[in-house]
Amino acid sequence: MTASAREMGIMQGFPPPPDKRPDLTNWDLPPFNRWSFQNVRQVLPTAAVKRGSGPVRELPRAEQDLDGLVVAGLGGAPTPLLELLRQTYADGFIALHRGRVVYERYFNDMTPASLHLSQSVGKSFVSTLVGQLWGAGQLDLERPVQHYIPELARCGYRDALLWQVLDMRSGVKFNEEDYADTDAEIGKLDRASGWKPLRADDPASVIDLILELKRERPHGGSFVYRSIETEVLGWLVARVAGEPLVEFMGRELWGPMGAAHDADFTVDRAGTPLASGGMNAALSDYARLGQVFLEEGAVGGRQVVPAAWVAQCSQGDVAAFAANYGARFPDAPGACYSRQWWALAPERRRQVGLGIFGQMLWIDPVDELVVAKLSTWPDYLNDDFRMATFRACEAIGRALNG
Repeated sequence: MTASAREMGIMQGFPPPPDKRPDLTNWDLPPFNRWSFQNVRQVLPTAAVKRGSGPVRELPRAEQDLDGLVVAGLGGAPTPLLELLRQTYADGFIALHRGRVVYERYFNDMTPASLHLSQSVGKSFVSTLVGQLWGAGQLDLERPVQHYIPELARCGYRDALLWQVLDMRSGVKFNEEDYADTDAEIGKLDRASGWKPLRADDPASVIDLILELKRERPHGGSFVYRSIETEVLGWLVARVAGEPLVEFMGRELWGPMGAAHDADFTVDRAGTPLASGGMNAALSDYARLGQVFLEEGAVGGRQVVPAAWVAQCSQGDVAAFAANYGARFPDAPGACYSRQWWALAPERRRQVGLGIFGQMLWIDPVDELVVAKLSTWPDYLNDDFRMATFRACEAIGRALNG
């Protein structure tokens, strides 16, 4: 069984022992992530995404006894679902079938009201804001991003089209192959965002980092996963909306979709939200966005996200994806990446939000299933954990629809 933060003594006592306190050098690494991913506001400055005073979207309950559902677990071994969740360091897991909660479990002292870091699942939420602006006629995906942010004309994003940034197909050099590589651009993003201490020669903010990046290939080539693309999108949302991203998101998405709790984003030294990975929210609210997408962008008869945008997020350029990533998803031969979503089964319109250390939002319209999982893996990436979780979602779909 995986030990909880409490069981490991992390942040326990008055005061906690020095070796049990996370700091800026280690807060997002194991074992400290077991505590800090639910307590980001005690580690980093954040800006709130307020749900406002509108109604909460109720999620009716139709609970099923799925604890013992046997799934193909780690290494393909038959494993009860509850045990797999424990083995894969789950903090929270919720499944909605036809809009009803059929299964919900919490671990590691997480509660339904706890805000949990979603890492790159937040990219899909920021993309949704882009889709709302596009649906309102304020964005043209075929225009260069510098049309909206003129400053980008003096860096590697010059002449990159908006759709190329959305699909991570710009030609900008940004190395994200190894999250532990502090000298790579991803390490610079950690420091520029305030997640790690700055070095003397670092850009002081995320926008400063964007503006120093260079182009290494033509725009529009194959898909290469780079979080900096989402940072450009976050800047774009704020610039076009004329207000901070968190305020636009609260008014146009978080409130209208019926979120039950406020959310937040970590912010850098300039107050800029980390669009690519700094979002914190309650488990059920991640699932609520999944349900919005399952219902083609509508909430209670109101179109919150354009249906055409939802459709785009589950379809994309398979060849552009396969060039570099086909071997990483051998069980998804038609996979692609579109509009900041992993479209892992386009024929089913299945789309998945994924974040390091085990964050996931799974949407499968064929199964009428939404699953959100928040975790604190001991590794940035773990293909065995990820694939076992995917298989578990498929097994849940079969069990509910069989």
